[in-house]
Amino acid sequence: MNENSQAAVIELKGADIATMQDPACVMVGDVNWSVAAGEFWTVAGAERSGKSDFLRLIAGLMVPAKGGCKLFGIETRTLGEAALAERLRVGFVFAGGPLFNSLTIAENVALPLRYRKNLSAPEAAPSVEKLLGLLELQPFAGALPLNIPPAWRYRAALARALMLKPEVLLLDNPLAGLAAKHRVWLVEFIDQLWQGHEWLDGRALTVVATTDDLRPWQHSRRRFGLLDEGKFVVLGNWRDVETAGHPPVKEMLAVPAELKA
Repeated sequence: MNENSQAAVIELKGADIATMQDPACVMVGDVNWSVAAGEFWTVAGAERSGKSDFLRLIAGLMVPAKGGCKLFGIETRTLGEAALAERLRVGFVFAGGPLFNSLTIAENVALPLRYRKNLSAPEAAPSVEKLLGLLELQPFAGALPLNIPPAWRYRAALARALMLKPEVLLLDNPLAGLAAKHRVWLVEFIDQLWQGHEWLDGRALTVVATTDDLRPWQHSRRRFGLLDEGKFVVLGNWRDVETAGHPPVKEMLAVPAELKA
């Protein structure tokens, strides 16, 4: 655990992380880790290392097979409808940014206001329009998800996750499959959120993003972790990443990000 564990918004103690599909299949064992408010963590891992299940666990969407997981100081095993307010403090964008294909981009982005805040479409419209503008999505507002490129669908999923102005943002491999210009834009926008974006009224956002490509996330103030061979390893800062001896880390640093597919 890091030195800021007393102010942790996410905390794992001896947690075994199973797969969503099979609770008996533990992907990552005995995780001890905490995230303080305002930190930005990038958690690296190869394919099938458990990245998605790791995020689902800390979001409270699944519970540890063993050990504990706390979100805002509350054990996720006890999170129910009574703790809905805590759940709404977390924004989650799943891998690929899935959306409802029967709804337009604007309607997808409006969903949190429509169903969590009980706002009508006209009442939600000003917030939707502002967020679409911030993510440069206005040209696609009336389009269905299947009719726009994947990079823009991901932005729409991110907009939906931001609609309720969360305190924690969880991103599952957000740069996967994106062209270089979209990767650059997304990292810069997430950095703005982390450091205090106007959409969040200048409040810093706590961010945890998973990745299979470390280079785009280089930053002196980010913290890094690694999922490898069923273990979670805290790497430290970027300088620690560059000197790490773990083979998966060396592999993820070997090829410049702009040359990867």
